[in-house]
Amino acid sequence: MRRLFVLIIMLMLPCLVSCGSREETAQGLRMTEAPEMALTQERTETEQETQSGTDPCEMEKERPAVKGIYVTGPVAGSERMNDLIALVDATELNTMVIDVKNDEGEITWKMDTGSVLEMGNGVAYIRDINALMETLKAHGIYTIARIVCFKDPVFAAHHAGSALKKPDGSPVTDAYGLAWVNPYDQEVWAYLAEIAQAALDAGFDEIQYDYVRFPIGSDAEAADYKVDMSVHTKEQAITGFLSYAGDYIHEKGGVLTADVFGTVIGSATDIERVGQNYAALGETVDVLSPMVYPSHYGPGVFGFDVPDAHPYDTVYQALMQSQDVLGQNEGAHCALVRPWLQAFTATWVSGHISYEVEQIQQQIQAVYDAGYEEWILWNATCRYPAELAGDMQEKEE
Repeated sequence: MRRLFVLIIMLMLPCLVSCGSREETAQGLRMTEAPEMALTQERTETEQETQSGTDPCEMEKERPAVKGIYVTGPVAGSERMNDLIALVDATELNTMVIDVKNDEGEITWKMDTGSVLEMGNGVAYIRDINALMETLKAHGIYTIARIVCFKDPVFAAHHAGSALKKPDGSPVTDAYGLAWVNPYDQEVWAYLAEIAQAALDAGFDEIQYDYVRFPIGSDAEAADYKVDMSVHTKEQAITGFLSYAGDYIHEKGGVLTADVFGTVIGSATDIERVGQNYAALGETVDVLSPMVYPSHYGPGVFGFDVPDAHPYDTVYQALMQSQDVLGQNEGAHCALVRPWLQAFTATWVSGHISYEVEQIQQQIQAVYDAGYEEWILWNATCRYPAELAGDMQEKEE
């Protein structure tokens, strides 16, 4: 059925191209993409009532309730990986989200698929992927492959027809000069599905697509997407791609996850800008991972002058919005919700607070209180407090 839907979308699109989050600061911390790219924030006028129910819809699964951390390719291939494995062993953590295709368009090991061999973008950060996967499985660690989608300077450089361009022919880039490709382009779709299948073949349990959205900013708005966007919407492109890729992932027994901005939950403006319709994606993927980092919400959101200074309340309010939006999908397939939580200090936010063990635990508690049970921690430097182990063990006792 999904392939039929995708086929209909493909037939609707004119010939696009002939065949042939997340940003990091200089300190390595993930932040809002750029001042001019900040998404519209909508202030909540009334506090939502506490709900004690569970996820509005449940996904049949044979896997653990994920409690994970993010790991870059270079760290996964270094001695530091042993420390992270030890952290997982000592706590309730059970999952690692590992970069397979990073923000720069690199594949984090010498993957031998046709496209990677052609472009030469396989980098041996992870020298022996098979040995790494064997080690992780020996420790009972659930593995998620993070694949960055439409921000891809490598694919853009090797496939000029797929590169997203401004009216003057120059590339659309982010604040750091990294080029984007066209989310409508089915050649890009095929490449992303190819990488996902290779990751599953290597032993990953789940595929997580990040940057599965449209770029933001004046250049992006002026770009030539090669379709009539009044007819073929951004939402159709994102949902169509995930339906397409999901078929290949499910055929291999994998789980399909999409990272989304937390701000798209309940915001028609943000949905239109990036193409991530939270409710629609909830009926398309297996898992939704909204980035509900308190630092990503602007002044006044949820009634707080500085949401970053209110880790529990900000995460709780965002996830209660998630409950409300996905609750409208009752009776349909609905994704499990697994939010990204903030494990870094947002020094660029005026009025920010330090995020240590207490602030991380407050966010985790907010997840549970909002009726969800899974979560993953983001720190772009992959440095998680050692005290996390003792604190978590104390909670379990």
